[in-house]
Amino acid sequence: MSAKRRTSAIKGRGALTNAASRFVEFDREPVDDGWQQDAIEPPSRPATEVFADASRSVISRNRSPDVPFDQSMNPYKGCEHGCVYCFARPTHAYLDLSPGLDFETKIFAKHDAATLLANELSRPGYQAKLIALGANTDPYQPVERRLGITRACVKVLDEYRHPFIIITKSALVERDIDLLAPMAERGGVQVVVSVTTLDHTLSQRMEPRATAPRRRIDAIRRLSNAGIPVGVLFAPVIPYVNDAELEAVLAACAEAGARMAGYVMLRLPHELKEIFRDWLEVHYPLKAAHVMNIVRDLRGGKDYDADFSQRMRGQGNYAALMAQRFKLSCKKNQLASRRHELDFSHFRVPGAMDNQLDLFGE
Repeated sequence: MSAKRRTSAIKGRGALTNAASRFVEFDREPVDDGWQQDAIEPPSRPATEVFADASRSVISRNRSPDVPFDQSMNPYKGCEHGCVYCFARPTHAYLDLSPGLDFETKIFAKHDAATLLANELSRPGYQAKLIALGANTDPYQPVERRLGITRACVKVLDEYRHPFIIITKSALVERDIDLLAPMAERGGVQVVVSVTTLDHTLSQRMEPRATAPRRRIDAIRRLSNAGIPVGVLFAPVIPYVNDAELEAVLAACAEAGARMAGYVMLRLPHELKEIFRDWLEVHYPLKAAHVMNIVRDLRGGKDYDADFSQRMRGQGNYAALMAQRFKLSCKKNQLASRRHELDFSHFRVPGAMDNQLDLFGE
């Protein structure tokens, strides 16, 4: 069911409405009859609910030429961080839920993720390839503090000596330094911290339940001091919202110990276009139209273009300028533009060698 457009933000949430997904055949417009105000607008403080996810596998394979890994896993569907720009929001439509508030309030936890991961890594013929932990939703979002599913998966990856990268904007990753530091010594892990702004007010508006920017910088420093290679991801670049901060963000992260950097241009697939546009109209009404004009220039006149050749960086003069600024800033701060190389030679299936040796004793 669609929702009437709000004219104010919801405290602690990124999306303003719970608009229907693209798979809903019939759309209904609620009418205020004076009896049920909640039918017009969602609750002012919608609670977070956690459900069990029944997936039978946890590793997703990727063949997109613009994505630097073949495999990924996400312990959670949906993300309480509530980042209004999150390109993963439309995936909640496959659950018959809204990519709006549902995405950040109805979280699906893969309680058996560690067991499923071990089973997949143990399959005959499996070859170790980089796994990205948190490619869609944040593996260290608030519910992880209580459930510990990500930590259990990290333990499995450690047991199998399987290299992986972590992508997060949460300082909760520091909790697992005791596991990650020994893995880093054998070239088995890299952490990439997403830092979109150094402005606390802006961060609260566009990623309301994520770790504060300066706290993320502290996490980079602590990870780096523990010997864990760390990168920074300035993503997404939002024209005339956070783009001016590119150099400052990279400099702050480099000073904290980051070794590499990357950036991604704002992507607005499917329902995300309306979610983001509504957010702009509420928080930045005077420049909302200009922002969207630049976004369309980046996408060949459309709100979004999924073409692999330019979806991450865009096209045109603005895209070229951002690419040049990024290159110069990386050079100035001695940041590599490619991820840290990991060592795949240590991969093993626990117990497999012992079982093979037992055959010679029979």
